[in-house]
Amino acid sequence: MAVDGGEPYRLLALRLRSAGDYRDCLEEERQIADNYDFATHRVHIMRKRIIASAQQETATPDLEWLDMEALAEVEITSEDAAHPIESALLPGRASGWRAAGPGEQKIRILFADPQQLRRIWLNFVETDTERTQEYVLRWSPDGGQSFREIVRQQWNFNPQGATSEREDLHVELPAVTVLELHIIPDISGGNAFASLEELRLAGACRT
Repeated sequence: MAVDGGEPYRLLALRLRSAGDYRDCLEEERQIADNYDFATHRVHIMRKRIIASAQQETATPDLEWLDMEALAEVEITSEDAAHPIESALLPGRASGWRAAGPGEQKIRILFADPQQLRRIWLNFVETDTERTQEYVLRWSPDGGQSFREIVRQQWNFNPQGATSEREDLHVELPAVTVLELHIIPDISGGNAFASLEELRLAGACRT
């Protein structure tokens, strides 16, 4: 938006000030001063408005999740007795999984029958320690004889800001026999404990 002046911007501001609220006109004067073009004696003001930032999705998507208790068994390198792996894999559990000791950890989901996967939902939470985590997700079509990488991701946790990492992966995996999650809780080699708040798997959207 351009305002024709034909006079210095301060005179234009004074005219505005006499016509309206004093505080509003101070803001008008500031905008005019910032946007006055001395070459053309015009004030160029971009029309704009502030919009609310989009909120990150916090809820687990509404899908037909696989019943992993019925379809699979799980292998893990370790688990805290107060935070067993089923707390991350089964709905209605609040504590999530946590390793029994620091360092790298693996979670393997072995399906009795090959499963088609179209969605993988991961949720990691860290509210206490600043660290950079890396995880690798792989799948096998042949009972673990060979693996194909799905994703490799690093994330910087910070107690003052980024306390959770949520990954909603859309995939087309036709016949998964093993799904493996490898977690490096701190790539700097610290004493961080690996954890996993949620892992959900889906083969199709709910109708």
